[in-house]
Amino acid sequence: MSAAPEIYQLKVRLLGISPMIWRRVLVPTSTTLRELHGIFQVAMGWEGIHLFIFDVYAVRYGSFELHVANPDVSLQEFELRANERFSYIYDMGDHWEHEIRVEAINPPPKKSYPVCTGGSGVCPPEDCGGPHGYLERRDETESYDAWRDMDIMTGFLEDVVAADAPERPVSDFLSDDVEAAMERMIARKPFVEGKFSRGAVNKRFRAGEHRDLMHQQMW
Repeated sequence: MSAAPEIYQLKVRLLGISPMIWRRVLVPTSTTLRELHGIFQVAMGWEGIHLFIFDVYAVRYGSFELHVANPDVSLQEFELRANERFSYIYDMGDHWEHEIRVEAINPPPKKSYPVCTGGSGVCPPEDCGGPHGYLERRDETESYDAWRDMDIMTGFLEDVVAADAPERPVSDFLSDDVEAAMERMIARKPFVEGKFSRGAVNKRFRAGEHRDLMHQQMW
């Protein structure tokens, strides 16, 4: 009877973003890089709609379309040690690079894995232009234009209240400026709202979503 695989405690950090966006996950050493791709997608909050690459000991593994090595190789084959690092890149266009550090190697499992034990920061929206585009959009949420849109919406609400006409539809008070301001405010929401939830990540792990996402890009 073969021994149960040990457990890697991995810290995943999204590079180029401050404050730091990171996750801590526990995975068996028998986990393949393809499986780890699905795990990182769930842990970080990505949607699995782009190609990916791992760089481990200067060898690249990932999506077939990128002509790199097959990712169906287990972590234990690399014989990673505590504090060693490797990288994971998701979306070759936006180039979301993650640093993965082996924080610890723990005894064989006594519960189901993978599991998320910590993290901070909300995942950026897909297709927002990578770290540079994300930071620009995030900064814009506190710009003069953003405050002007809020002023437009405040005036709109004041007009509705002042009319004191509950029988009239709200659309009667809409103007082109108000509709445009509403659209811009909705577009800003992903850059200002949300919190990281470890419980939500682990719920998705228990539902097996990481197994679905690891097959988004098939060989």
